[in-house]
Amino acid sequence: MAKTRPGITTKTKLGKRDLESYTIRGTNKIVKVGDCVLMRPSDTGKPPYVARIEKIESDARSNIKVRVRWYYRPEESLGGRRQFHGAKELFLSDHYDVQSAHTIEGKCIVHSFKNYTKLENVGAEDYYCRFEYKAATGGFTPDRVAVYCKCEMPYNPDDLMVQCEGCKDWYHPACVGMTIEEAKKLEHFVCSECSSDDEVKRSQNGFASSPIADVKSYTLMSVASGHLFTLKFKLDLFSGLLLSISVNEPLTLNCQPPSHFSVSNRAKMGDSSASSLYRVLLVFVSLIPCFAEKWDIYLVLMEGDPVAFHGSTFTTTNDNTIKPNFNSDLSNAYAKKLVDSHDQFLQSTLETGSYKKLYSFKHIVNGFAIHTTASQAEKLKHAQQIKLVEKDRGAKLMTTYTPQFLGLPQGVWTQEGGDKNAGEGIVIGVIDTGINPFHPSFAYDPLNPFSSNISHFSGACETGPLFPVTSCNGKIVSARFFSAGAQAVATLNTSVDFLSPYDAVGHGSHVASTAAGNGGVPVVVNGFFYGRASGMAPRARIAVYKALYPTVGTLADVVAAVDQATQDGVDIINLSIGPDEPPTDTPTFLSLFDVYMLFARRAGVFVVQAAGNRGPGSSTVVSYSPWAVGAAACSTDRYYPGSLLLGNGQKVGGVGLSGIFYFQTKSSRLNLLNGINSITIITISYICYKFFLLRTDYGRVITFEAIIGQGCPQGRWDISKDSAVHWKSVQYPEAFDPILVQGSIVICTFSAGFYNETSTLTAIINTARTLRFMGFVLLANSNYGDYIAEPIPFAVSGILIPKVSSSQIILQYYEQQTDRDERGFATKFNAQAALGEGRVASFEGRAPSVGRFSSRGPDFIDVNRNPTDVLKPDVLAPGHQIWAAWSPISALEPIISGYNFALLSGTSMATPHLAGIAALIKRKESVMDSFNDCFRNLHHCHQV
Repeated sequence: MAKTRPGITTKTKLGKRDLESYTIRGTNKIVKVGDCVLMRPSDTGKPPYVARIEKIESDARSNIKVRVRWYYRPEESLGGRRQFHGAKELFLSDHYDVQSAHTIEGKCIVHSFKNYTKLENVGAEDYYCRFEYKAATGGFTPDRVAVYCKCEMPYNPDDLMVQCEGCKDWYHPACVGMTIEEAKKLEHFVCSECSSDDEVKRSQNGFASSPIADVKSYTLMSVASGHLFTLKFKLDLFSGLLLSISVNEPLTLNCQPPSHFSVSNRAKMGDSSASSLYRVLLVFVSLIPCFAEKWDIYLVLMEGDPVAFHGSTFTTTNDNTIKPNFNSDLSNAYAKKLVDSHDQFLQSTLETGSYKKLYSFKHIVNGFAIHTTASQAEKLKHAQQIKLVEKDRGAKLMTTYTPQFLGLPQGVWTQEGGDKNAGEGIVIGVIDTGINPFHPSFAYDPLNPFSSNISHFSGACETGPLFPVTSCNGKIVSARFFSAGAQAVATLNTSVDFLSPYDAVGHGSHVASTAAGNGGVPVVVNGFFYGRASGMAPRARIAVYKALYPTVGTLADVVAAVDQATQDGVDIINLSIGPDEPPTDTPTFLSLFDVYMLFARRAGVFVVQAAGNRGPGSSTVVSYSPWAVGAAACSTDRYYPGSLLLGNGQKVGGVGLSGIFYFQTKSSRLNLLNGINSITIITISYICYKFFLLRTDYGRVITFEAIIGQGCPQGRWDISKDSAVHWKSVQYPEAFDPILVQGSIVICTFSAGFYNETSTLTAIINTARTLRFMGFVLLANSNYGDYIAEPIPFAVSGILIPKVSSSQIILQYYEQQTDRDERGFATKFNAQAALGEGRVASFEGRAPSVGRFSSRGPDFIDVNRNPTDVLKPDVLAPGHQIWAAWSPISALEPIISGYNFALLSGTSMATPHLAGIAALIKRKESVMDSFNDCFRNLHHCHQV
């Protein structure tokens, strides 16, 4: 379960759920993802817009929205309509948008060009598409069209043309000396290039046709992945023409055909029949792998006890926890026996080459992970030795002040002898994205060596890229990585997917330092000191189990890490990761992932799991089982207020960890307003662009060329007052006149790009740095409502204004300070504003409240969310705006790359708070004895 994304989160994403279909309002027509629809235009005089549905979702208020990909009509493109464009032609654009489902007026069909030309009757709902269109540049893919007639005019299906039966090329009647009336009477036609002059002669019914064909049928068969595929085709032995081709059933290709092959409806002119047959055979053979079944990872649970519960000897840890002894000779021998039994079972049940075993699980469960096809997995389900087979659902990602907020320095830490002893002797296993071993939160202090005995723990230090053997320094007592699942389902990126315990994401480092990071580590970002960070149990040791990678995360790798961590002897497992959807065919707390957590707990390990970030809707929790503690996220009483001071004295609140960074230039207007630099405001909607301006029209982008050069004629140039800029103009420095924006505060407007992730804060910041803005302001847009802003460090001065009401105050002031001529064009800009300091924390002394993003109960038992009598989540912990360690690579969050600390929110952040607190409690033997008795006797636990 992922932490919330730094910076901007759209409110409509909170509590959302995907829908399979939607019934068009006022009709009984049902549309699904992939269907093409007609959408209501803003101008009633315009034809309906055409779009393809990419996603249907409902938010917590049951508002249904659709994510669409727009089709453009030729007249809406840069080139405009041409002679060869048919009346029903559309271009599939790269413009995505989010619209209310209520704007859908009806369904339509967008055919391929080839299929459209074969329609006998073209209905009102029929369209065709043969080009993809880039809305920003006006480019097409493909960037040219085939020429069908000797007049070099591409085919327009609305214009009558005749087709040669030999070469299959199309001709306008006038280009071959016919009238339209004559063309309509034709039954056969062969062009002059396909017939000699003496063979071309007119008859009453038409032109000479090709000679009588000698047609033979062929059938090819092949077996792939246990399925029989049949290819049938007809070949004209006289001309070498491939007349028809078909496969025995519609198939979805699982790969791309080789680039040097293409299947066409005819062979090359002049080819012999043998050559044509050879081409067909070659194409068919090349496509056989594409018909193969898709491979997935499956987790399998077998009959029989694992090592932990098969007559193992037991040991007692420092806190009197009784754990299995996994390292005895008896345990090692039984573990080997289980691995051998897995191999023998697979060899006797499945075909050789039809699977790959990824892991054998043997310490707390008896099972394995396998990479295979659905048909092979079905065989496993019916085998006698199998208890459960489950498809891998994947795994996702789910402080300076929180120790004081929880009262630890005056409470438990004092009883433990201060922060220098808090958590001493406890090993916390962090299963996540790895760790940054060079961070001061994980440094070993030779002046304060560890005095505790952790003989109950036996780990290992696996090395690799960016993770030398010295990384395991005593604070980090073990580090392992698990990648078999990730490597089976994806091609890893070697620049970030390091096959070592090193953390290229930052998430694992953040979690580990929150639970057990060293005490009193200075937090400095962009040269500003934010305070000191401490883990909940700063003297606890850390065992690292990397199971997620920037490219992909699999449940197989996570489960393998749980199995290994339990064998190593960790006291606590922190799971700020995991699947964020319920299992589809098993009860929630009897899924294999939950079963593994159950047996880890039974083996004496305390398991803490993130509750999920799908709030605020009910029954959104993803921590289902009573044997794992589900952590919900709450706020603290600390917040970072930002502000924008307008020239009229109004102060508007916002969010942004930035100070006053500015570049002194001759063109900058620097006046002192209450001790803060006052800068001219220029909005993006009113900027002279070097290349083109874009405005939005009911969510659709219409482009206007305005090549103006470096300067602006008549001063600054303006477009209509109600216009808004297309999101791409916010993202690229090339869209601006650098002289105009340098030394100014530039107002950006929230747009659809932030929904579909084509617009980012990173791009805005990079543009501001490149063009030397004095600062930027990102306003909420009334068309999209308020957005959720998280404070993150900005490398330039800036502020996020997430409320529409605040944005309207700013825009109203701006309009009042702008002079316009009789045409409505701006002639003078008088608005001024100042960005305040946003990096200084304020404390309100307020009680914690559940984070909006934090998943809620009640718990449920199946995918239909039928309730069950288990209370979830279990405990509320700080998870909002938490400072902790980070990885400067920051592979998934480029906006905070280069930083050693990050301020994040999510149940991922709440979970390590509980793991650290559990480490403190485990030192109190009398308290933990009751917990251990409880979990050793589930009946007694139920009574408690």
